[in-house]
Amino acid sequence: MNIPFLSLKDVTALHGAEINEAVTRVVNNGWYLQGKENEKFEADYAQFIGTKYCVGCANGLDALIWIFRAYVEMGVMKPGDEVIVPANTYIATILAITENGLRPVLVEPKLNTLEIDDNLIEGAITPKTKAIAIVHLYGRNAYTYKIGALCKKYNLKLVEDNAQAHGCKHTDGRVTGSIGDAAGHSFYPGKNLGALGDGGAVTTNDPELAAAVRALANYGSQKKYVFKYAGRNSRLDEIQAAVLDVKLKYLIEDNRHRKEVAHRYYECINNPLITLPDLLPDEQNAYHLFPIIVKGKENRDSLHDHLEENGVGTVCHYPIAPHKQECYAKEAWNVPLLSLPITEQLADEELSLPIGPSITMDEVDFVIGLINRFK
Repeated sequence: MNIPFLSLKDVTALHGAEINEAVTRVVNNGWYLQGKENEKFEADYAQFIGTKYCVGCANGLDALIWIFRAYVEMGVMKPGDEVIVPANTYIATILAITENGLRPVLVEPKLNTLEIDDNLIEGAITPKTKAIAIVHLYGRNAYTYKIGALCKKYNLKLVEDNAQAHGCKHTDGRVTGSIGDAAGHSFYPGKNLGALGDGGAVTTNDPELAAAVRALANYGSQKKYVFKYAGRNSRLDEIQAAVLDVKLKYLIEDNRHRKEVAHRYYECINNPLITLPDLLPDEQNAYHLFPIIVKGKENRDSLHDHLEENGVGTVCHYPIAPHKQECYAKEAWNVPLLSLPITEQLADEELSLPIGPSITMDEVDFVIGLINRFK
């Protein structure tokens, strides 16, 4: 049996007729940037997330960059200020901070949740701290009331990296992406809500931030040929907006299938070498990924090879922790090299199993059988 980690061709085929119609419509309309397709998707996605504003941009990294850049332009932050961020994350979250001359303060995750440990955050706050960035990693809700209380106590901005959690909710019903002051979203093709190329968005209830982000992503211009900021070109094109608007209609349904797959994994994986993160209530996990923790790097790598040899694709998220990447080796905040044992353990032991809207339960059972027989 051949089970890819995620078949984008199969995912697209689920709604292929409508996607083809949407692309054809845009091509025939002859308007390819900043048109009605963007307006409609932004309005629909803002309504889905539960915010007043949605601003499309080129990708998820840019979405986060523009949030912090907007805060710098607004005078809320300045170069050298600190942003608390989970140490266990995709590097984009940290790149967005350093890109703006801000200093990342890395905080370890909890091993049972894989998300930032809210018990460690207050000890990392200093007079220079201006924000907490949380990452709903793997699709799991990372927000806690304790984090919200800390933001209020210390007057900190709360920025959400919602790149992996489209459709996830907090216990109070708020959708991730509407909980903080602003949120960055990625529509990379493999995401729960994925485009046919790169794409991203910022959601917020702050009109000043939304206007600044929109201008920054359009060369810094709020009016044609008039430039308030030194911005960049980071726009969501009309074809991607149209495709995303089609797929948005099916996001809840597609996520429901992901949850069915995840429950099968939780119920049936039984191997003493493998630990699963805490099971969250369904609404609090969009199951972008299904991470397992394999005891020891050697076992993790062997299981990866064992599954691959039997036709099953898996991916490590992520095999090198951000603070150990060469690009940050000489940064002042990382010299001497940070010691983050939980994050480093996860880099050595995490393995993500196939999960998505197109995988079948027979395929899931095949994966489970291989895992349970692994020694």
